[in-house]
Amino acid sequence: MTEPQTIHPISTGEVVQKATQARKDGCRLVLISCTKIDDIFEITYTYEKDLRLTHYRITVKQDDEIPSISGVYWGSFVYENEIHDLYGLKVTGINIDFLGTFYTTSVKHPFSVTITKGGDA
Repeated sequence: MTEPQTIHPISTGEVVQKATQARKDGCRLVLISCTKIDDIFEITYTYEKDLRLTHYRITVKQDDEIPSISGVYWGSFVYENEIHDLYGLKVTGINIDFLGTFYTTSVKHPFSVTITKGGDA
């Protein structure tokens, strides 16, 4: 049986609060994902308990600051450094901050680049 999946929109200011509550509730952090849509970035935090997923989503612009949840979920520093390096977003307070050297890419912040398709692609 498939569980319905709901993504709960939250503000950037609620990110740490939701992570703290998820931790208190016994949830594990499954994933932090990011995608760019036009000039907006959607960051989704996914938690799991008893095989049920809970998703929280924030939307930010390139210059917005995102608070780290690494003080609550220590291992989130991997996701947060990845988001910084690949999308160029500023995540503040990461417990282990690679300062832009987590990934070495030929294009700085390659996932923040807008590519226009031409022809039949």
